[in-house]
Amino acid sequence: MSMALIQAEDGKIAPDKAKQLLASDSKIVLLDVRTQAEYVSGHIARAILLPYDEITATTAAKAIPAKDATVIVYCRSGRRSAIAAAELKKLGYSRVFDLGGINDWPYEVVK
Repeated sequence: MSMALIQAEDGKIAPDKAKQLLASDSKIVLLDVRTQAEYVSGHIARAILLPYDEITATTAAKAIPAKDATVIVYCRSGRRSAIAAAELKKLGYSRVFDLGGINDWPYEVVK
């Protein structure tokens, strides 16, 4: 699937497109930027926890070693994922997509 078909102008990605992308590429980094408690209560399969307020050059590099990796971020409602996506872009990550909130994820979650 072409990235051009997926990326919206504002960097947002729809749940169905994110699901297709995750299924087609195991290298994609899925970042849950909520709290540890929220993550434990239910997260999208393959998601790595990195709370949005803990994103630094060091923590981002551990979670996402390659600056050109495709990264999809989400939180509960979309506010924190937007902040996280902006922060990752500031740190030099070039392919960051904002899924918004897990509340809008109509698929299965891991508990």
